[in-house]
Amino acid sequence: MKRGFYTIMSAQFFSSLADQALFVAAVELLRIAGAPEWQRAALVPIFAVFYVGLAPLVGAFADALPKGKVMFVSNAIKVVGCLMMLFGSHPLIAYAVVGLGAAAYSPAKYGILTELLPASQLVKANGWIEGLTIASIILGVLLGGQLVGPQVSGWLLSFDLPLIDTPIDTPSEAAICVIGLLYAGAAWFNTRIPRTNTQLVPLRQDMSRSMFSNVMDLLPDFWRCNSRLWRDKLGQISLSTTTLFWGVSGNLRYIVLAWSAVALGYSTTKASALVGVVAIGTAVGAILASMRMKLDGATRVIPLGIAMGLLVVCMNFIHSIWLAVPFLVVLGGLGGFLVVPMNALLQHRGHNLMGSGRSIAVQNFNEQACILGLGVVYSMFTRFGMSAYGAITCFGLLVAGIMWCILLWHRHNCKQHPQEVQRLLDIARHDHHH
Repeated sequence: MKRGFYTIMSAQFFSSLADQALFVAAVELLRIAGAPEWQRAALVPIFAVFYVGLAPLVGAFADALPKGKVMFVSNAIKVVGCLMMLFGSHPLIAYAVVGLGAAAYSPAKYGILTELLPASQLVKANGWIEGLTIASIILGVLLGGQLVGPQVSGWLLSFDLPLIDTPIDTPSEAAICVIGLLYAGAAWFNTRIPRTNTQLVPLRQDMSRSMFSNVMDLLPDFWRCNSRLWRDKLGQISLSTTTLFWGVSGNLRYIVLAWSAVALGYSTTKASALVGVVAIGTAVGAILASMRMKLDGATRVIPLGIAMGLLVVCMNFIHSIWLAVPFLVVLGGLGGFLVVPMNALLQHRGHNLMGSGRSIAVQNFNEQACILGLGVVYSMFTRFGMSAYGAITCFGLLVAGIMWCILLWHRHNCKQHPQEVQRLLDIARHDHHH
């Protein structure tokens, strides 16, 4: 791997670490404030709002500037969101601003991989970056849980700056202050990311027209890119699989918190550790996939998605921590092994069809729209009294059913368009070996 790859990994680690810790801190901030449970569940979809709304813009933005600069600006926006949370903005609004930073960050983070590395290293690179992201999720949720816990928060709140009256009076606020520093650290790493030789694609700017008109010009381009990926016989399968996986995984973070409170009687600090357990399994699955899977064999992992959905339903029957831990590791492992080859195949097809930044923006739009949709549904279920057990059952059956439909879709493509599918697989096989 090139040296710049490790700088990208370091930046990604600290940014993702802070994202996960902030989620736990925001849940606790709302809980302490006495907010209804539907507001805590709404943290998941509110984070996705800007991903969906700004998808046409952020992909083009990532392709128009050096990726390291885009990532630096994105982390600066996340710091602003933390400051808003500290200085009295509603946690949902402040968390949406952090989501804005994340939306701008993602196309640059994944897009630079295709610029820096050859196609033969994409699955391996995805395995490493997904594994590292999962490691940051594990440590991030644990860190968030500990920061809002009585021991660490008591120590943080004991600090008193002379002559400065800060608004930091609660464990959640102390945690958010530390998380803001993590984002600043990630921003520093962004300044060290090397500039690649890939030609920048400038945003089309007509100075005689308004900024709104110039932004609106990006919409037809975005929808063309979206349509091209959905029409591609391998792109549509990998995009639908990763869309569903991240839609469910994004909401599973909160569902595990809610389930562990009901089934095991856990506090936020203890429950956050179980989210980390799922992530451990995902990391192992991601690393195994990076070692064993090839780009042209990615579609063979689709049945794992069906198994993953059925396993989610089985959470309802677990009431012991000794059963919960290995079960959640296996659940996460299936997800990690599923998403790494599919992600690499999707990046490969997107890069060939339209360029890395636009491709990742299309991917983010679909995945975050799924997170937003499922998150709103779960929040509404909670709002109208559905239990965590009921929500888990709905999610599990939904995943298994849709993954089964995707498997049938791919088989239909192979039967009805065998030459086109084989040609695309041959391209993937050739690029993987070169």
